[in-house]
Amino acid sequence: MLKNYKELKVWQKAYQLCIKIYKITKGFPKEERYGLTSQMRRAAVSVPSNIAEGYGRKTTQEYMQALYIAYGSNCELETQILLSGDLENLQRDIGDIERMLKALITSLGTKPLNP
Repeated sequence: MLKNYKELKVWQKAYQLCIKIYKITKGFPKEERYGLTSQMRRAAVSVPSNIAEGYGRKTTQEYMQALYIAYGSNCELETQILLSGDLENLQRDIGDIERMLKALITSLGTKPLNP
């Protein structure tokens, strides 16, 4: 049994990707500070944040809802990475997180809801 959300491999991977996004976007042009840079950072922060928030929720249904939000933010981030170009090495991380979130959602979907 997990002691907290930080032990979830998907959270760890999403957290590391978020740190990478912050480092990479530092090098983006200043005119993108309030555009793509800001959007990518918000989406990147949303993924591990929603995984953590969902873990702390009371019911499996609430947990899954937060995981779906994380999944959506991961898809949003993927689009932003594609738009920014030349960040193909992050595509693998996005794919890994996508597969891990799908597996976790599927796993939780087969369990009865908590009261």
